[in-house]
Amino acid sequence: MKYLHTMVRVTDIEASLKFYRALGLKELSRKDYSQGRYTLVFLAADGDESAQVELTHNWDTEIYSGGRNFGHLAYAVNNIYATCQHLLDQGVIINRPPRDGRMAFVRSPDNISIELLQAGPALPPAKPWIDMANTGVW
Repeated sequence: MKYLHTMVRVTDIEASLKFYRALGLKELSRKDYSQGRYTLVFLAADGDESAQVELTHNWDTEIYSGGRNFGHLAYAVNNIYATCQHLLDQGVIINRPPRDGRMAFVRSPDNISIELLQAGPALPPAKPWIDMANTGVW
């Protein structure tokens, strides 16, 4: 058995792509299925193409509730502080700041939780992160 991908349903493909690109994921493929009225976009972190995220965009309006029921996607990052600052600069809310130098959470436009984990040992606690409160849920 081999892990293939995680599928996430999205309501706005462009907003979702902007978010996942800000995370550092790159588009591997995109295919529109006009008969089924949906689009599939596969993304992965550079150098880790075997761990893919599939964004499924159904063209007909549909409301997806309970995105938190999904759980979360998790990515290791080289510098949790730099990654969170980059995301803030892109307009992404840091729901759980990396106060511990180890872990942060953000949410996609469709409320999918994304866990960011510091690769290797935790970084020393640093400002402004140690003083930031949680925002919303993650």
